[in-house]
Amino acid sequence: MTFNAKGYLIGTLFFMQLIAYGQSNWDKFRKLSPPLKKWVLLHPFKAKKALIVSNQVKKIADSMRTSPLLDGDGNGGQVDAFRHAFWMARLRQVIGKNAAKSLGEAHEKENYLTYKERKLEDGTVPDEIATIMDLFNNEVGLSLTYKNCKTPLNGLVYQIINLVHQGKLKIIKKNTKGRFLTCQNALIQPKSLIGKWKNNKCLIQSNIIPTQ
Repeated sequence: MTFNAKGYLIGTLFFMQLIAYGQSNWDKFRKLSPPLKKWVLLHPFKAKKALIVSNQVKKIADSMRTSPLLDGDGNGGQVDAFRHAFWMARLRQVIGKNAAKSLGEAHEKENYLTYKERKLEDGTVPDEIATIMDLFNNEVGLSLTYKNCKTPLNGLVYQIINLVHQGKLKIIKKNTKGRFLTCQNALIQPKSLIGKWKNNKCLIQSNIIPTQ
């Protein structure tokens, strides 16, 4: 992302106002990771819209965990893929492609910081393969809409579900018990993943169903 001095200045002034008029909002900003803080400062007038969209997407993606339309897996599975594609598609509708894409990239940078600090994201520490998966699915989502397009919410949801079933998105290979597999179908021992950003997990098409 190219640094925009004017945008940074506007963002700084914006959050100086938050200090004066909205202490709770300022507290929320202070808790953001450095990559997300930078994004907000560079996009101060789109940040609130992005937050509204993100909360909307989270609510719908959470409902997909119990839906028979997807596999219920929010950590490397179809629900995870759906969430990222839907997030980017909705963000592009509301704040435009460049801002949406850069927010997705900021989120992945945050994931790397989470890995370094060993915090959990959806039950596991983020790793390189999850980041590659997310960025791929983000790009698919960005291709589905344009700013201010009139695609209805339900239509977009089912469009992305169909893409999942067509194998157009990426998921991480697992067995029927939810254990990670290599591309050669070997079981990956959880201990071998501890503390590793790079590992031998395998990305596959989103319509491949575990058979072992």
